[in-house]
Amino acid sequence: MTALRHLRSALLSVAVVLAPVVAASGQGTAAATPPVENEPAAIDTIFGRSGRLLARFFAPRHSMEVEPIARLFGKREQKGEGNLAVSDSISGRQLSLFTLRPFADKVNGRVGDYHIGRFPAERRTPRSAAYENPDGFIEVTFENKDTPVSEHFRLVDFLTHDQKDVWPKYLVLREPLVDKLELVLVELQRRGIKAERLAVMSGFRSPQYNQKGVGFRGRAKDSRHQFGDAADILVDNNRDGRLDDLNHDGRVNSKDVRILVAAVEAVERDYPELVGGLGLYRATRAHGPFIHVDVRGARARWGRL
Repeated sequence: MTALRHLRSALLSVAVVLAPVVAASGQGTAAATPPVENEPAAIDTIFGRSGRLLARFFAPRHSMEVEPIARLFGKREQKGEGNLAVSDSISGRQLSLFTLRPFADKVNGRVGDYHIGRFPAERRTPRSAAYENPDGFIEVTFENKDTPVSEHFRLVDFLTHDQKDVWPKYLVLREPLVDKLELVLVELQRRGIKAERLAVMSGFRSPQYNQKGVGFRGRAKDSRHQFGDAADILVDNNRDGRLDDLNHDGRVNSKDVRILVAAVEAVERDYPELVGGLGLYRATRAHGPFIHVDVRGARARWGRL
């Protein structure tokens, strides 16, 4: 069996859709099996629907499938336990391949010194497969925290905002979320909006951290942030921590948020496999307006401007 056939088998078995989706008349087609006829085409599919993914995550049971993928690339470098960096000799892009730390390594709510807590499915029967426990955790060290997961996002962007001095930290992050965020950037730019950077206000929230904010008008007990497929985002080109004036009317308000919303809706129309939640949040004394985006697999909408 050739390396490319190994690639097809490996990627399908971990249920990551790698073939590009061709949008026609506003509708995304079903993803095709990665081509095996020529190597360059197969390599291109690894970088996601956006073409901008720079990391892939493998559950422990699929760790043996990293090597066939690595053989497609011209150069490889070990980046610590469970992290292999490979370089595409055709495009020059580097791809990081992570093997997750097994979920079973979490003992008494901790992996090593890092406090994660208990996921909803550890307390009760999950409402659906989307709420089952994650397969495992990405180990994030002080040395690898700036590893790109795509052209515009790094591991550190999605870490829970606590335990500042505890390393390594552990992260749950799903590739489709990163792909969707990159596609939102593409769509904003296609519409003529200056969107150089999407800031992630909140990415992964460990269950113990999420629980601190559960309550009236607070975080949901079963928040998608715990499952690594949700992010609170805003366009922040000047890095001041607040939504930019996207329509250049001299104010930052609901009109700017609607520009973000329209881009997310367009991405979901073109890529229905990335459908998920879209939440709108008004400005408060603590923060400006922002939106929540996730890839839960079902359409959900909340919040008003």
